[in-house]
Amino acid sequence: MEGKLIRMIPIAIIIQNSGKVTTRTGPRPTEITTPQVEDRGDEMSDKWDKRFLELAKHISLWSKDPSTKVGCVVVGEDREIRSTGFNGFPRGIEDDDGRLSDRAQKYPLICHAEENAIMHAARVGVSLKGNTAYVTWPPCSRCTRSLIQAGIEEVVFPKELDIPDRWQDDFAIAMSMMSEAKVSVRQV
Repeated sequence: MEGKLIRMIPIAIIIQNSGKVTTRTGPRPTEITTPQVEDRGDEMSDKWDKRFLELAKHISLWSKDPSTKVGCVVVGEDREIRSTGFNGFPRGIEDDDGRLSDRAQKYPLICHAEENAIMHAARVGVSLKGNTAYVTWPPCSRCTRSLIQAGIEEVVFPKELDIPDRWQDDFAIAMSMMSEAKVSVRQV
């Protein structure tokens, strides 16, 4: 069941008939609100969701970024892994500690996990249309654009996350974009 966006505030989007998930950023709780999705009531599906999120978490450890490690696993309708990605520099770009520790140098160079998964699939000729993306963090607006354009139909990420304040506004925009584009969002 999809919720209807009724207002946006700086740290969350509020969606009618939605399930709210509270996360922590520092001492105050923040909310990432996603459209309510009917409980599938399928233990096997729940098990696979957890497996794919655990795999995304494992893949996130491949990132050399000292501040944030994010992983993404894109899965087809038969639970086959179509692509994976983690946040890091493009192929052939030196990812030394100096660049990774300096945000002014890092941000223009880094590819987010979702972008890397999408670009890897394109590189090897794999369509992601109709697939599900399992990510260790909610997608930012930049990655959300790419997920929508790649044809991803569902995004799944963990319920309990520590999201820094600097990402709150952008995640709210991303959730609004996915709602408008009819991309299902679930938190497991």
